[in-house]
Amino acid sequence: MHATRLVVAVIVLPLFYLYVMKLHQIYFFVLILIVAAVAQAEFYAMYRVRGLLKASGLVGGLVLLAIMYFSRTAMTDGIISVFLIIAGMRLIGKRDPSQSLHDIAPVIIALLYIPCSLGFQLLLRSEGPAWILFLFGCVWASDSLAYYVGKGIGKRKLYVEVSPNKTVAGAFGSLSGGAAAGWLLNLLLIQTMGHAESLIVGLIIGATSIVGDLVESMFKRDAGVKDSSTLIPGHGGVIDKIDGVLFAGPVLYWVSRVFGFIA
Repeated sequence: MHATRLVVAVIVLPLFYLYVMKLHQIYFFVLILIVAAVAQAEFYAMYRVRGLLKASGLVGGLVLLAIMYFSRTAMTDGIISVFLIIAGMRLIGKRDPSQSLHDIAPVIIALLYIPCSLGFQLLLRSEGPAWILFLFGCVWASDSLAYYVGKGIGKRKLYVEVSPNKTVAGAFGSLSGGAAAGWLLNLLLIQTMGHAESLIVGLIIGATSIVGDLVESMFKRDAGVKDSSTLIPGHGGVIDKIDGVLFAGPVLYWVSRVFGFIA
């Protein structure tokens, strides 16, 4: 695990930095589309969503992301439109009305959980590429410090019913990692927050990352799977790698809007 984290840090992170900072934001939009589609497909596989419902959910996710990229004001209309289409697909695809809510629910939850959450990264990217690096840097620092602190001194379990390996010490590590990264990345990249503000924002991201991780574990336990998929050998699936930013992205955007860090 330690060696893998070093490989990610040495190879993947510089490539991600160049991709985000040097390319036009349309390329980031394309990346988000791909990640969202793969993650949604994993979620649908976990909950055995197939056929017309799966197809309409995947297309709906791409449509919602396109709306968030091109027009923020039309987002509510987009969500309602996608819901109507999915409900219609259930009506057409299966005449038996029993279990209709059971069939539709995971399709809608996946849309809100994955593309709608990832869409906030498009809004952050429109304020400048540094915001994406700030987000991922804080989440990565939170996850890394949570892992090392939890492994080193963690004893008391945080939420054993959902994630048996999470510890209270690891949670404090996540908060500390987020706060430290928030302060440093603001100093290096953002430069719109005060020292105290950057520590608080980083702390919030650290806390939100914990919640995002636990929510994904909750879904996996409910679905009866260990990982969201086996796409990444030794690491699970795409959702397993982005669970923290799924929650932290919207929260960072909202906090930054409220405090005037972004327009």
